[in-house]
Amino acid sequence: MKLLVIKIETSHEVEDALSIFAQDNLNALGVESRKRSDFEQAGWLHDSTVVEMDDIKDLPEDMQFMAYFDEEADKDALVKKFSDKLEELKGYGLSIGEAEISTNYIADQDWNTAWQKYYHVIDFSRHLAIVPEWEDYKPAFKDQQLIKLDPGLAFGTGNHKTTQLAMMGLERAMIKPMSVVDVGTGSGILAIAASKLGATDVLATDISDESMTAAKQNSALNDLTNIRVQKTSLLADVEGKFDIIVANILAEILLDLIPQMDAHLNEGGQIIFSGIDYLQLPKIEKSLDEDGFKIDLTMKQGRWIGLAITRKDK
Repeated sequence: MKLLVIKIETSHEVEDALSIFAQDNLNALGVESRKRSDFEQAGWLHDSTVVEMDDIKDLPEDMQFMAYFDEEADKDALVKKFSDKLEELKGYGLSIGEAEISTNYIADQDWNTAWQKYYHVIDFSRHLAIVPEWEDYKPAFKDQQLIKLDPGLAFGTGNHKTTQLAMMGLERAMIKPMSVVDVGTGSGILAIAASKLGATDVLATDISDESMTAAKQNSALNDLTNIRVQKTSLLADVEGKFDIIVANILAEILLDLIPQMDAHLNEGGQIIFSGIDYLQLPKIEKSLDEDGFKIDLTMKQGRWIGLAITRKDK
């Protein structure tokens, strides 16, 4: 069975009106909106979200509205009805944007699992591989550790350059059993990586409920019992000190984290930053210097920067 998709390049001002019209008047099987502002605002959230706009396929100018119909529906008649509705809404003084209408037929499928085709094993390094839970993967080396993930739960699948930079930093830093705090944990991938690399105790913090759920479920998926989770902003309300602080979050949020680090870092401890756009690096460098930290190693992949940081010598 196929579905007819009516796609409209339009404005967010008419989202509700088009949704009601499609479902109540045209008996659409379902509707979907894809707004540019959703992607932009995701990068402003004070959690673990990192959004690279250039990597997003078919990014709308404002909003794409999709309505789904049975394949037997009259395509031309539906296009005409949507076109007339847009003109009506324009007459009310609402912006209708480009108002471009296109049609397509797609296979009806299980939308809950269709996205899984985009996620595969990431044979990250000699020591780590990231494995979606439905994949059957045999380690390349006998002692290669597998990080099992449900990528649909929260940000942090291992595909993004920033996550990989943070994991590189963790591998370098974890030279013996250590305690680790993963700030802005998202899916929990870095907390899990730390545990797999030999961390004795791991705390995963994040501000979102979704991340707390994801980190717990992914930790359980890996049969790990040494990962604790705490819902909080960065290191606020966190007790104790750690050998390693790792944070893969946007530079603007890292600037808020830097003043909190000294109180939570053990003597001789290390800090790993990622999520830094290269244009934001000077601000991070300045803030670190002012708070008594120095950069030992700079890692770069594309436009993204990762840092290994320690306290300045006294």
